[in-house]
Amino acid sequence: MKNKKILIIGGGVIGLGIGWQLAKAGAAVTIHESGQAGRGASWAAGGMLGPIAEAHIDELDLLKLSNQSLARYPEWVDELETETEMPIGYRAEGTLIIGIQPDDSYQLKHAFTLYKDLGLNVEWLSGQEAREIESALSPYVTAAIRCETDHQVDNRLMVQALQRAYESRGGVLHQNSTVERVVIENGTATGVQTQDGFQGADVCILAAGCWSGQINGLPNSIIPPVRPVKGQMLALQMREDIMIKNVIRTVKARYPMPVYLVPRTDGRLVVGATTEELGFDTDLIVGGIYELLHGAFEAVPGVYELPLIETWTGLRPGSSDNAPILGKTPVENLIYATGHYRNGILLTPITAYEISKLVLTDETSETIAPFHLDRFSKEQGI
Repeated sequence: MKNKKILIIGGGVIGLGIGWQLAKAGAAVTIHESGQAGRGASWAAGGMLGPIAEAHIDELDLLKLSNQSLARYPEWVDELETETEMPIGYRAEGTLIIGIQPDDSYQLKHAFTLYKDLGLNVEWLSGQEAREIESALSPYVTAAIRCETDHQVDNRLMVQALQRAYESRGGVLHQNSTVERVVIENGTATGVQTQDGFQGADVCILAAGCWSGQINGLPNSIIPPVRPVKGQMLALQMREDIMIKNVIRTVKARYPMPVYLVPRTDGRLVVGATTEELGFDTDLIVGGIYELLHGAFEAVPGVYELPLIETWTGLRPGSSDNAPILGKTPVENLIYATGHYRNGILLTPITAYEISKLVLTDETSETIAPFHLDRFSKEQGI
């Protein structure tokens, strides 16, 4: 393994996480990141670890994978914090999904029934019970679902820790290094062409987020169906009299759009996020920020008095079915780890552990088997 050269395209949490695990195992790993490591979707994320709140009846494989990754999070956090001596803001206070308008309560009851049918750990609360947990909630909150096992992590701290852990294990990181194309010879990936020339590798891992489908050199039949999905977000600074501990998510049957509020240990309150199919556009729009603030104010009226300290956008990597694309491809020595959409932070541990294990053993586990690229050709009857 020490002589095996691994090249990873993309230096977000997925690429860094895989690289760290492989470097720990003794592999020679190089990451090429077109910008600054971890400063794309990984930096823009909310950091929620919420498989329950994100659960859908038609995404049961994804729900299973998400729960498996959440179960690995304590181990992941301990491993990463011990190695780097850096806290990454893992918090286990849980999540409250709240309804405010009568129509919201109907939608909330529908979601609660679904969660119970799926055997998920949820609790129904009255508006008063929800306010006993979070006193800053609006008096108009009519009901809530408590998801005690939906946690959070500070994704920006995790990015910094992963970069430190990866490089301390001897991993090589090339930032501002664009991969122009994957080089494939006789059906085998042999490396990549970068701005600095050809870089050979025994295994190439594509983990470039929403840019994964833009890398040249891939046969048309295996270009990953990954698109950018824009999200606008903002951060407020909490005060002692307006302090939230749990993640708060709203259910909205009507205007304004649903939002989430994620409290950080440093006192920031992250509010997100819009969902916009606008290609690679990253402009901040007044309307989007207004809707986020409106939704946050409806949930927690006290935010009206809080300082607005940051606004930003990110591009989520959404696949055709919004589930990740993981594992081998028809091209020998080319592996995909992309398309994580809204769950990149949540799925980082399971992706890093399983993809590194695949590289080390050449065996695909049952855990990631449902997420192979070939599921898209099967759907099309090819």
